[in-house]
Amino acid sequence: MAGIRVLEVAQFTYVPSAGAVLADWGADVIKVEHAEKGDAQRGIVKVFSQNVGEEGSTFSPMMDGPNRGKRSIGLALEKLESTRILHELIRSSDVFLTNFLPSARAKLGIEIDDVRAVNPRIVYALGTGFGHSGPEADKGGYDSTAFWARGGSADSATPPGAQFLTAQPVGAYGDNIGGMTLAGGIAAALFTRERTGTAPTVDVSLTGVGAWATQMNVNLALVNGGPLPKFDPVAARASNPLTAVYRTADDRWLSLAMLQPGRYWREFTERIGRPELAVDERFDSAEKLMANAAEASEIVAAALAARTKDEWVAAFDGMEGQWAVVQNTHEVGQDTSLRAIGQIADVVDAEGVTRQLVGSPVQFDREAPQLTRGPLFAEHTDEILREIGVTDQELLNLKIAGAVT
Repeated sequence: MAGIRVLEVAQFTYVPSAGAVLADWGADVIKVEHAEKGDAQRGIVKVFSQNVGEEGSTFSPMMDGPNRGKRSIGLALEKLESTRILHELIRSSDVFLTNFLPSARAKLGIEIDDVRAVNPRIVYALGTGFGHSGPEADKGGYDSTAFWARGGSADSATPPGAQFLTAQPVGAYGDNIGGMTLAGGIAAALFTRERTGTAPTVDVSLTGVGAWATQMNVNLALVNGGPLPKFDPVAARASNPLTAVYRTADDRWLSLAMLQPGRYWREFTERIGRPELAVDERFDSAEKLMANAAEASEIVAAALAARTKDEWVAAFDGMEGQWAVVQNTHEVGQDTSLRAIGQIADVVDAEGVTRQLVGSPVQFDREAPQLTRGPLFAEHTDEILREIGVTDQELLNLKIAGAVT
């Protein structure tokens, strides 16, 4: 995306994470922040009882993650003095990216017609909670409400009889999935513009992303005429002992996903030190194994519970059947496969300290993106304004008027 400019008027994580992906792909992303307040997410100091930054450091995963590689300009869109600057930025951009609600877009002059009046060839991309139109178009939402709750994941992940609803497993879970989806839509829109000369609009809602993530079960529910039964891990073991999750001796978990148990059973029994199970008359064919799956799963559970996670990692090395360790978030950051392709990437913060961030998962020519840190608040205001021809005196006047930072 070198040579593509994205003008982002958005805050928090969902839509800014789309801008981060485009920046990973080489686009020049200009992040417009309110001239005094900045992105509201800059004000968050604690998440899940953890500080989002360190004392004496400007680096914050909450900001640098969804804003890596961008430039920041402080611009008070509500002030008339900022209009010319906004229009110059729109005129010089290929994509206008926002998550502001309709009332705010109308008030600030950044609705589709406003933006297209300045630049008819611009791709207008909008991330919403519940849709670009319809009864909830003006309703705000976060991924916990629009993606997780409304999209079907929360109910599906909560066992019957649970005292509490299962929460999203990590922060910004739906936001980052939605951001990648929105970035893909923008890429397709730019491709369309290149081929036809017409720039389409792009709309992605978090509820829509949530429904897409759960589409297999939603589709089955539509056929069934009602909600599906909740997933029961015990019942899953009872139908195929090699598609289940088992606890190890050190209270870790292994996830097995061998959908063809007859194919993998013999080698699996050898790897767990029970080769006699492959010729046991209860399990010596795929049909028998499935018919006696509950009994087989009890044997497998006992075998896997006898050794530690690390011991099983060594024992299963090179095994044909599909399996994985259930990793915690720190282990994901150390994952050997992710590091081998450069997806856990170095980034130097404003103080010169090397940090690490997860890179976006799409790679081109098998090269990992080279990440740069997220911008400090309004860090590039003067630089960007001079690029569009603002003189020093005009810049001073704009600052006096409070139109720019």
